[in-house]
Amino acid sequence: MNRPRVVIDTGVYVSALLKPNSTPAAAVQFAFIQAEPLVSLDCLEELRQTLDSRKLRPVIRPEQAAELLSAIGKHRSIPVREAITACRDPKDDKFLSLAVAGDAECIVSGDNDLLVLHPFRGVAILRPSEFLARYAGR
Repeated sequence: MNRPRVVIDTGVYVSALLKPNSTPAAAVQFAFIQAEPLVSLDCLEELRQTLDSRKLRPVIRPEQAAELLSAIGKHRSIPVREAITACRDPKDDKFLSLAVAGDAECIVSGDNDLLVLHPFRGVAILRPSEFLARYAGR
């Protein structure tokens, strides 16, 4: 059985750290164990900057951020050759570009700017709960 190739957006990773017993946390954990999370340099850099933001520094410990970044860094890094511009929030285009470049089955996101594009070029865009419902039962 092939493991689904998935892109997880920054907001889901942040939610997983902020609420360890949440659905986003369960989705991230499931993806790390049962799927193939894809990462790009742009997505990883956005996450790194977000975790180091003034807003999150007081609530996410540096070791939590470092542990997550290290775990993500162990997953497959995909070179993105096509810069897609399809999202109403241009900052989210990087997730679409990664999904297309990595031949992902889905993007896991809680961001309405991405969710409204479901499906995008054959890539499902799912909330964490939808991702778990679709793939955890395989």
